[in-house]
Amino acid sequence: MARSDSRFRQAHNDLLAQLTGLSVGTLLPSEVQMAADLGVSRTVVRAVLARMAEGGLLSISGREKRLARATRTRDRLPLLTDYLSRDELEGRFLDWVLRFDVPAGTALNVTQLARQFNVPPYQLQEFLASLGQSGLVERRARGGWRLLGFSPDYAVELSDFRLVLELDAIRGLIALAPSHPFWRALRRMRAEHLELLARIGRDYHDFPPMDGRFHALINSNVTNRFISQFQKVIRLIFHYHYQWDKTMERHRNEDAIREHLVIMDALEARDAVAAEAATRQHLTTSKETLLSSLRDHRLG
Repeated sequence: MARSDSRFRQAHNDLLAQLTGLSVGTLLPSEVQMAADLGVSRTVVRAVLARMAEGGLLSISGREKRLARATRTRDRLPLLTDYLSRDELEGRFLDWVLRFDVPAGTALNVTQLARQFNVPPYQLQEFLASLGQSGLVERRARGGWRLLGFSPDYAVELSDFRLVLELDAIRGLIALAPSHPFWRALRRMRAEHLELLARIGRDYHDFPPMDGRFHALINSNVTNRFISQFQKVIRLIFHYHYQWDKTMERHRNEDAIREHLVIMDALEARDAVAAEAATRQHLTTSKETLLSSLRDHRLG
C-alpha cells in the first residue's frame, strides 16, 4: 500500500494519538486488535507499524511491538486534505520571498521548503519546475534549486511584453457591458486601494499582494489560455521584485496606489484614451522600479 494513501495516513495519525502519553516501553496490542480499533485492515496496520519503526517511535521484535520513545508533533503525517493547493503554495512562496527578503542566489532545499509550506515534496518540485520556465529559479548541479535574479535585457523584454498584453486587456474592458461583473469588482478594488492609502504609513508592506490582485483583475477578461498563463508568470515576477529594492519603498508603493486609482477612474469613465495612457504610465514606472532594483543589486 502506498504511503501517500489517505487511509494509511489517517490510521497512522489515529494510532499516534493512542500512543501519545504512554510510557516508553509500553507493549502494544496485537495487530488484530489494532486493526479493529483503527477500523482498517491488518495490511494497513503493518504498514503503519513499519513506518513508525523506521522513525524510531516503535521497536519491533517478532510479534512484540513496544513504544521506543515519546511521540512528537512532527510524527504526525499530513493528510491529503491538509496540503496547500497550487495557488495557496504560490502565495505562500511569494510571501516568504517578500517578507523574509530572500536574495537572488539563495539555495532552495526542497525537503525543508516542503515541510515549511506543508506540501508533499513532489508538488513543490513541480511548482519550482514551473517557475524554472520563467527564469525565476534554476536547478542546482548537485540537486535542489536556486532562486535567480534577472538581467536588464530580461527585465526590459518582460516589461515591454507586459505593456502590450495589458493595453490589449484595457481595450477589452472598455467594451464590456455596464452589467458585467467586472465593474462591481472594480469598485471593490478601488475601495480597497483607498482604504490602504489611508494607512499607507504603517502598512505599505500590504501593497504587493493587492498589486497582484489589481493586475489579475485587469487581465480577468482575457480568454486566451496562453496569454493568461504568461500573465500569471509576469505577475509572479513583478510581485517578487516589487519589494526587492527597499529604498523609498513606502513612497513607491503609495505612488503605485495612486497610479492604480487613475487607471480605475479612467475605466469607470469608459475613457479608453485616458485608461491606456494611465496604464502606460504605471507600467513604465514599474519597469523603472525593476531596472533600478537590478542596478542597486549590481545585476544591471
